[in-house]
Amino acid sequence: MSARKIGTMASRGLQLGFIALVIVHVCLGWSYNVLWDFLPLVLAYAVITVTNRWGGAPDSPGVAREPLEVASPVSGRWSALNSPADRTPSHGIHSHGQTYAIDVLAEPEPGARPGFSPLWPLARRPHDFPAFDAPVLATADATVVRVGDGQRDHLSRTSLPGLLYLMLIEGSVREMSGVDRILGNHLVLDLGDHTYAVYAHLRRGSLTVREGDRVQAGQVVARCGNSGNSSEPHLHFQLMDGPDPDAARGVPFTWRGIGVPRNGETFDAPEATAALG
Repeated sequence: MSARKIGTMASRGLQLGFIALVIVHVCLGWSYNVLWDFLPLVLAYAVITVTNRWGGAPDSPGVAREPLEVASPVSGRWSALNSPADRTPSHGIHSHGQTYAIDVLAEPEPGARPGFSPLWPLARRPHDFPAFDAPVLATADATVVRVGDGQRDHLSRTSLPGLLYLMLIEGSVREMSGVDRILGNHLVLDLGDHTYAVYAHLRRGSLTVREGDRVQAGQVVARCGNSGNSSEPHLHFQLMDGPDPDAARGVPFTWRGIGVPRNGETFDAPEATAALG
């Protein structure tokens, strides 16, 4: 078991221990200072901070892995958010193999995607966003090694209260619940040569493949949704060096004919040419 996975599991265990200790303290009326109950929580955040900030040892000391060129996982007009072209780790942490992860949002035309609202509406339906139900494509010929489905597509978190709820409450609960609850409905493809592609926040019931299936580049494997730790319908895409996001390290990528779009940059991806999945 990797040090990264041990750290992640230890942090989750300590957070659950904090909750259990508070419940027992209240129920049994223990007389010690309640501040001691927070010790497991402080330790949990210390452990996860080290785990999240640690990029892991490179494949060869002093040698960075070259970006792998793959096909775009979407087609049509999209924009980038949390791009590794602007910073790494792109999402601020190395955990879950997302050092070089990117989020993409459908932008078929100006104004088609609802913007952020300070107060109202508090939330929107997933169907209000053009990314919802957009086809998601295999980025290379690959084998399906992990499939997660069945989680609901929740309302958006695109208001200030919604975003605070996501960051302060929902995100913490999902972190304690495990990586599946963070990724939502998701798919992991084995591209070969110790490289795996992750597709997260997919629409419930939209996955067209099962573990063990072979897929072709450009094949529709699922549809974009708003499940897991997601503020609005979008695709979270990343490459990593193992099939388990809790243990893997991120792998840099570049999309064929596109490169790596920067934050806020719109790009046009070609339509899929492979047979539908």
